Amino acid sequence: MADKLIIVESPAKANTIKKFLGGSTKVVASMGHIRDLPKSKLGVNIENDFEPEYINIRGKGDLIKSLKKEASKAKKVYLATDPDREGEAIAWHLAHILAIDETKENRVTFNEITKNAVQEAMKKPRTLDKNLIDAQQARRVLDRIVGYQISPLLWKKVRKGLSAGRVQSVAVRLIVEREEEIEKFIPEEYWNIYAKLSDKKTKTKFEAKFSGKNGKKLELKNETQVNTILEEIKNEKFIVKNVKKGEKKRNPTPPFTTSTMQQEASRKLSFTLKKTMSVAQGLYEGVKIEERGLTRTYYIYENRLYKNIRSCKSGS
Repeated sequence: MADKLIIVESPAKANTIKKFLGGSTKVVASMGHIRDLPKSKLGVNIENDFEPEYINIRGKGDLIKSLKKEASKAKKVYLATDPDREGEAIAWHLAHILAIDETKENRVTFNEITKNAVQEAMKKPRTLDKNLIDAQQARRVLDRIVGYQISPLLWKKVRKGLSAGRVQSVAVRLIVEREEEIEKFIPEEYWNIYAKLSDKKTKTKFEAKFSGKNGKKLELKNETQVNTILEEIKNEKFIVKNVKKGEKKRNPTPPFTTSTMQQEASRKLSFTLKKTMSVAQGLYEGVKIEERGLTRTYYIYENRLYKNIRSCKSGS
């Protein structure tokens, strides 16, 4: 009988954490979500405050039985799924299926899979975060309502097999509205005048842009106006009346979000979204390198990718 049972999401993570804790602690994986909305119907009671109707995911019956069996043999069960809203929701569903009291401190989170981080997290379990759970449920319910009510319209109007999403549907609407604005746009002619100048003493070269005449701003709307101005300044001397100095601060690039990480990986490395997320997950869980053991370069928390300048050997 195990003193402690820790449930994580992936088998790879389970194996790593087991090495860190050892003893009579058992670590198993839920393989992601174990409960979800049914595929055969909407699964959301719109008349009753949009109450979701969850069922056990088909094909996970044996896994659920195994988890229940392991939980019944353990003195204490810890839910150590990922520290984001999806992970919090998975922990909540696990608590429901395993009959774990949600008011008890059974939830464990860590932002990196290192021995120290895992051991410290085990010392500070907490209760489930209802706000994160509600955020995930709201997202899931919106996905279902939008998808199940708009997709049939696409099948009729466009073609079978298409699906509408919570984000994509709104994005398409914005694109259509923007395209309509572009089509209604009436182009107007405008001109600019630039002068390439240099300082006689320092020979420093710089560029000046025409902005107005006699202290008044003037917009150049046709070639005739431009030629008139050019004739007026043809033989004139250019004088710098004043110089404005100041400091500009440039902040460092912010940490990646999931979307910006995918964009950069696609643009610079030609990665597909699936490959990017697979690599990120592998870096989070650790990559085995010959003669160095398990090495981690990055870790993910709340959809952000951070540098973790730490290389640690497996079990160290």
